[in-house]
Amino acid sequence: MQVAEVRRYPIKSMLGEMLPAAEVGERGLGGDRLWAVRDPDGKLGSGKNTRRFRRMPGLFGLQAYAATPAPIIELHDGRRFAADDPDGHRAVSEVLGRTVTLAPEDAVPHHDEGPVSLITTAGLRRLTELCGGEPEGTGVDPLRFRANLLIDVPGTGFAEDNWPGHRLRVGPELVLRAVRPLTRCVMIDMAQDHAGERNDLLKILAEYHELTFGVLATVERPGRVTVGDMCSWA
Repeated sequence: MQVAEVRRYPIKSMLGEMLPAAEVGERGLGGDRLWAVRDPDGKLGSGKNTRRFRRMPGLFGLQAYAATPAPIIELHDGRRFAADDPDGHRAVSEVLGRTVTLAPEDAVPHHDEGPVSLITTAGLRRLTELCGGEPEGTGVDPLRFRANLLIDVPGTGFAEDNWPGHRLRVGPELVLRAVRPLTRCVMIDMAQDHAGERNDLLKILAEYHELTFGVLATVERPGRVTVGDMCSWA
């Protein structure tokens, strides 16, 4: 097994960035989901409605890049704003059709369930077998699951089902503990970046895999993760 992709989402529910490497601490990848869009009621922008999150269509059309002291947002027309720039807040509000601000994390993490999310190439191949892949003839796009790490695992099948409770060493430093499967929602069927809208993935996971895909992991030993790092059980 080895790391095939590393992804970070500087602003929750916006498009993120693929990285060659990242530092991983107890909170997860450095800069991951550190900021969020917030409405006047204090709810965080998302692709779904829950007690904490409010569905805000249009967020997946905005690109976020990590930067200091605040991430950069890129709009459809190419304009860029820092997340702490009031002009950027107004521009994002116009795109979303509602008044919002952007705020860094305070007491409550912006990630949905835990610090690090993982999916596998074997799981993607199995899902592709079940649904036929993307319309252009490729396998199911890993982008849809907004995972931090894509782990290349030989074969086909939901290999990660057996991971919870085990420690995974990633590269020379990082040690993760897989905790539980990740329950999925309608966001995996939404259009984002080059992956178009569809209406079948969530139904297929409900029918064949109890609505789960990938696993949540906590960080037992911080360290650096790099694309190509070998993974082994610690």
